Amino acid sequence: MPVARTHAIALVGVEGHAVEIEADIQNGLPGLLLVGLPDTALREARDRIRSAIVNSAEQWPQRRITVGLSPASLPKRGSGFDLGIAVAILSAANSVPAAALDGVAFIGELGLDGQLRPVRGVLPAMAAAAASGFRQVAVPRANAAEAALVPGLQVFSANSLRGLLSWLRGEPTAGEADSVQITEGGTEPTTTPANTLRSDGRKLDLADVLGQPVARRAAEICAAGGHHLCLLGPPGAGKTMLAERIPTVLPRLEKAAALEVTSIHSVAGVLPDGGPLLTEPPFCAPHHTATKAAIVGGGSGLIHPGAASLAHRGCLFLDEAPEFGRDVLDALRQPLESGEVVVARLGMIARFPARFTLVLAANPCPCAKGSGGQAACECSPTVRRRYLARLSGPLLDRVDLKVEFLPVSRSELLSDRKFAEPSAKVADRVAAARQRAADRLRDTPWQLNAEIPGSELHGHFRPAPGALSPLERAMDLGQISARGLHRVLRVAWTVADLAGVSRPTADHTTYALGLWMGRVG
Repeated sequence: MPVARTHAIALVGVEGHAVEIEADIQNGLPGLLLVGLPDTALREARDRIRSAIVNSAEQWPQRRITVGLSPASLPKRGSGFDLGIAVAILSAANSVPAAALDGVAFIGELGLDGQLRPVRGVLPAMAAAAASGFRQVAVPRANAAEAALVPGLQVFSANSLRGLLSWLRGEPTAGEADSVQITEGGTEPTTTPANTLRSDGRKLDLADVLGQPVARRAAEICAAGGHHLCLLGPPGAGKTMLAERIPTVLPRLEKAAALEVTSIHSVAGVLPDGGPLLTEPPFCAPHHTATKAAIVGGGSGLIHPGAASLAHRGCLFLDEAPEFGRDVLDALRQPLESGEVVVARLGMIARFPARFTLVLAANPCPCAKGSGGQAACECSPTVRRRYLARLSGPLLDRVDLKVEFLPVSRSELLSDRKFAEPSAKVADRVAAARQRAADRLRDTPWQLNAEIPGSELHGHFRPAPGALSPLERAMDLGQISARGLHRVLRVAWTVADLAGVSRPTADHTTYALGLWMGRVG
């Protein structure tokens, strides 16, 4: 019999690669041999595929079946190859016409009963299929909406292998449950709702943070420029409350960024219900017991994105930051600079986008008691220094804004109500500042002030004359590093954008320097 061929997509990180599946049936001892670097889940597909084919009322070839996955040097992981392998075997057995398989990529997991089950990473797989020249894809019905996000593809979705095989042969299906739906890619999808609610349904608003005007202003600057933020203060001062409300002042994701964020969440298998496309900036707040792999990504076998990548184009909030492992926090230093996570494994390197806004929150000491009253802090200066030293100097050097929360009295809470602005009003200023930055960076690969390289800050994006004087004095006194200088300049540009000024002045750089050093109060 001639060798039958189908195609599937292998994912390495969020990058897809076309895989050719070849099935050859020859005389010999009955069995199914998989070659081409399959992992454990893929090797176990032999039994799943045989049961799925038999339970779909198809004849299993009682001969030696060899299935090759090429390129052989590319690791193949997961159960998404089940459908392509099953169709290739049946085509080699002359049960499916080979002409019906031309230009079609098959992605899906098979149940023992022949049902098609959803798989992770369909969106990046569809993007890779379109880039490889495929114009038609077959996926499980549960993945159809996600697959249809990619323009230029015709999506065939089915609930069962039986229904898909009948459609490939041009035969009528047994019923509506076995029918094949055809969707044109690029249609407007259902989107997720705005990210302004807590898990308990309460609405979030920046105006809830009372008595901390400097912190609210820092959050606005952080949102406008994509800068990193460190919040230091006693329990109950509003650090977590402020961090949770930063997404409420961020603009919705543009289409390209939304597809990128959705691809990462699809690979991780954490796409929410209610719509396949994520249009709101993500907010990720891992527990302080999280491991390094959980934060930056990794895992044995299949490499999963970590919290840093799940927060791409959004916020990564590390509450109780000193309680995180030192190696976990320092693992974020490279993504904070490059905007991506690189996970190296034997024979494979996976890259995940990780351009997030980092928000750290910390108590000033281990006892976390207030600085006054009957429950005053009893920690010695040495204990306090040792506790905060868990946040390494190189990490804090990469944090653009540092704000100290102070205990708030009842009168301060009441008086601040008239000055606290709602998220909608702050979001308008953030959107206007981002638009000014976008207009200035229109012919560059950068979108936010935080992304501008240091060399450009001294070239195309120089501040106003005299604006560098405060920073030069700070460098002469050893108060700021060269990297800190660049970060202060980026913050100064954001402050100028919020003020509607074309270039930062000495006032803007002085204010930005105070925020970087944590001395604005």
